[in-house]
Amino acid sequence: MWKLKIAEGGPWIKSSNNNIGRETWEFDQNFGSNEEKGAIDSAREEFQKNRFQMRHSSDILARMQLAKENNFSFDLQQTNDETPVDINPNTVSVILSKALNYFSAIQAHDGHWPGDFPGPLFTTATMIIVLYVTESLGTTLSSEHRKEICRYLYNRQNTDGGWGLHAEGESSMLSTALNYTALRLLGESVDDGPDMSMHKARKWIHDHGSATMIPILGKVWLSVLGVFEWSGVNPIPPELFLLPSLVPIQPGRLWSHFRMAFIPMSYLYGKKFVGPITRLVMSLREELHLHPYKKIDWKQARKLCAKEDVYNPHTWLQECLSDCLYSFGEPFLTQWPISYMRKEALQQIAEFLKYEDENSQYICIGAAQKALSMLCCWIENPNSDAFKRHLARVADFLWVGEDGMKVRVCVGQLWDVAFAVQAILACNIAEEYKSTLKKAHDFIKASQIMDNPSGDFSRKYRHISKGGWAFQVADQGWQVSDCTAEALKASLLLSKFSSDIVGDQMETSHLYDAVNVLLSLQNPNGGYGTWELARTYPWMEIFNMTEIYADIMVEHQYVECTSSVIQALVLFREKYPGHRKDEIDHCIRIATEFIEKLQNDDGSWFGSWGICFTYGTWFAIEGLSAVGQNYGNSTCIRKACKFLLSKQLRNGGWGESHLSSRTKAYTNLDGEKSHIVNTAWAMLALMKAGQVERDPTPLHKAARLIMSMQLGNGDFPQEEMIGSFLKNGPLCYMAYRNIFPIWAIGEYQKLVLQCDLQRPASS
Repeated sequence: MWKLKIAEGGPWIKSSNNNIGRETWEFDQNFGSNEEKGAIDSAREEFQKNRFQMRHSSDILARMQLAKENNFSFDLQQTNDETPVDINPNTVSVILSKALNYFSAIQAHDGHWPGDFPGPLFTTATMIIVLYVTESLGTTLSSEHRKEICRYLYNRQNTDGGWGLHAEGESSMLSTALNYTALRLLGESVDDGPDMSMHKARKWIHDHGSATMIPILGKVWLSVLGVFEWSGVNPIPPELFLLPSLVPIQPGRLWSHFRMAFIPMSYLYGKKFVGPITRLVMSLREELHLHPYKKIDWKQARKLCAKEDVYNPHTWLQECLSDCLYSFGEPFLTQWPISYMRKEALQQIAEFLKYEDENSQYICIGAAQKALSMLCCWIENPNSDAFKRHLARVADFLWVGEDGMKVRVCVGQLWDVAFAVQAILACNIAEEYKSTLKKAHDFIKASQIMDNPSGDFSRKYRHISKGGWAFQVADQGWQVSDCTAEALKASLLLSKFSSDIVGDQMETSHLYDAVNVLLSLQNPNGGYGTWELARTYPWMEIFNMTEIYADIMVEHQYVECTSSVIQALVLFREKYPGHRKDEIDHCIRIATEFIEKLQNDDGSWFGSWGICFTYGTWFAIEGLSAVGQNYGNSTCIRKACKFLLSKQLRNGGWGESHLSSRTKAYTNLDGEKSHIVNTAWAMLALMKAGQVERDPTPLHKAARLIMSMQLGNGDFPQEEMIGSFLKNGPLCYMAYRNIFPIWAIGEYQKLVLQCDLQRPASS
């Protein structure tokens, strides 16, 4: 049985905080009872049977183990019948207690809540390709690993034979070609899989024009493997890295996540690297293409992309630039003596990637970037210690659920803990859950980044990080604006309680360091991006080469990040009114103006990191409320309340589809189905805006829906994806289904029931 290991290191692993937050899985055939093994087998069968009705796993393997370690009875058969719930103080108290008892039971011993973080369905395949090319597949992944990865890939296959960009998506060439390739590299034959899965996948690829129609990211990976030609890839010249930092197209000025993919891709392109041409690679050349491999027109193939994959089409300017680079630029740059520039660019990129590897403890900024950097590291020196450290960190991204094993896009340990603390404190019964809060508080303190990146980090296009928090573990080292803000906010809220309840307080100097990071990350327009300041111009998006994503070139500013910072700094200002007062006041003022300007005509705000208008509007209201705005004095909040109330469904809930992010227009889930997390966000927003005093009826309806959905053990059901990025990339935050119902019902108990109890009986 698979065993989840928390905060454990291993050979070639370095950590600045004893691996706090690290999650790895180990297969141990002696681990677990026969009853537990049977329960997991049943969960796998149930998921496989219903995978087209419920696309996401429920993290049963991890939650079962954590609950057992915390002496909590975990019953897989728990269901809910959604019967109406009477709204009264006793009922609400019972619901909250059950929810908090369950949520506390799935907390790890180091204080965080482990969980899956599903995103793009091609991420697993890219890691498999790297391990195959570097001849590390057999040493890194055991037969049990490979079995579970195959289970996952088959479980994620659509009925038409293809794979979507994400679990809820229609089939795409990118995911289908890469996942088919990954299955073959894992040992599956051309006719393997349940219900002729491999045959169906191959047919889908051929019916949609073959792998020559794959987007550029797929073209790069297939070229690395040797089943595509580099002459079929639009140029990604590494020489751009030699440009002065003032030039807008210098890769160091791009958005961090794209930068850390583009730069290693340009290295691979500059090297025209191709892995060993094995018998399997030769076979894949025939399997993935309609025409004989040697007769494919690669010059034409570089412009092809399946219509199913095109979300952000190339601009005419981009096409012209690619044609010029392909026909004139690339031949010129590879001719001696000009080719010296390429050699110099490749050397500088290798040094840059080494710097990033070392400063992130070989975790890198995300799984996609890690796969690319790890391959570049191997190309530089396949026997280096650096590559061994890279291989050791592959386990950090692997996750096992009842759907199988996958490579997570990244992990959100700190993000979940910061929200979880606020949710628990909202319930007004902190004393009853002091053990949970102490562990969470310790985790937050241990997860703060204590140093800036090494050396002259600004020359490596890095921002200050000392005092910040990463989305995931501290070792990764990439500070994030809203993670820093939410962790600071949680720390300040915990500081209002005695050490007997929440443990030792965070040192004041560390709080000051966090404020330094937040102030340094504000853009001149008042808004906050994610990892860094905006370093180039919005018009750079016309050069977006990805086809599948939007708004990927530039560090844009977001209502969510800006709101988080406002809330944190307002709390900080209350406790430390004299520290950098003028700067904090100015920051809050222009951040507030930024949020106000972002409001849409219908009263909503677009949420870029959650689904979608519900998420953005909740954050906006929280931020504006923090500076004293309310329904009575704020036009923005009145319009926002009107918007939210207009989207409430007849059953009392809210249910927004991931299509809202894609189309930028509010879209309900099919059948006007409600979503428990959307409903919680809307409740929190309306309560903060003062809906209780005006008319609590919508809140009663929403609370009744959430409470009726609670399972018998205190958990809540897993539903559709609730996260988002780059308009076309939904994400699934596994802990949200627990955090936000707890938070919403906790606030509801305090505000709504108190208001009702004080109202005269005649009313």
